[in-house]
Amino acid sequence: MTKFGIQLPNFSGFDPADLFEHVAGLATAAEDAGFHSVWVMDHFFQLPPLGGPDQPMLESYTLLGALAARTQRVQLGTLVTGVTYRNPGILAKIVTTLDVISRGRAILGIGGAWYDAEHQGLGVDYPADRVRLDMLEEAVQVCRAMFTGDDVSFTGRHYRLDHARNLPRPVQAGGPRIMIGGGGEKRTLRLVAQYADQCNVTGNVGTLARKIEVLHRHCAEVGRDPAEIAVTWMTPLILTVSSQNTAQVNELLAASASPEEIAGFTVGQPHEIPDLIAGHIDAGADEVIFSFAFADAAGIGAVGEALRLAGR
Repeated sequence: MTKFGIQLPNFSGFDPADLFEHVAGLATAAEDAGFHSVWVMDHFFQLPPLGGPDQPMLESYTLLGALAARTQRVQLGTLVTGVTYRNPGILAKIVTTLDVISRGRAILGIGGAWYDAEHQGLGVDYPADRVRLDMLEEAVQVCRAMFTGDDVSFTGRHYRLDHARNLPRPVQAGGPRIMIGGGGEKRTLRLVAQYADQCNVTGNVGTLARKIEVLHRHCAEVGRDPAEIAVTWMTPLILTVSSQNTAQVNELLAASASPEEIAGFTVGQPHEIPDLIAGHIDAGADEVIFSFAFADAAGIGAVGEALRLAGR
């Protein structure tokens, strides 16, 4: 059975005193509508498509901890944490704390980071792509070790731990699942095959199918059963109110971005969503995560109801 999640990337339009209640309302609406997971971005500046650094952005793990106290069932994670932002030993402690607060609902989403302007603005080092992927490989090893053991020592090129402690232990047996985000076919998907419980990719049906094929090839090379790795597909979701509105939105997207940039977008009325994502599910997506930039509780509920009625 396919699972569904909601990513909440947009924090604009609210007074700071009212913002958290708005976001918490969206998270509880997702839970009430039957969604399996709720995600936030791990960024400190808003991304350019949503207005850039002039728009508000909440720190991800503080927000997830608060959402853990407001929800009961949904899985909670970042889509995804930039490896450059936190020492992995500290990151493992943060995610373990989220797991404790949520009684076993934390997921560690992590990737190689990419938002260079954010790094520059905050004074965070932004090494070359290859170096960040080397850091990612070490970071997931550190986090796995701290999730599964309490006295951890590690010596790598980028990180070193000397008898690191992680108490209290995670609630989940074996610790939170690790998701590696990104579809790089040579290195990122190989890291997924070696270390991850989940991966997250984007794009159209053909892209998803190709990424899964590459992942399975890497699994064969490292001796991993691909059935052990859940594939999630993230799609920006724009709800419309009519066929004419859908056509207008698609025209606007086509005029403002390249075909590659909008590949994998889902645009349509709530009752159309199950059919619009069916191809990706058939291609192998175990979970569909809707990045709902203009979410409201009613829209989340309508999509959840459409998915339920379609038997998804």
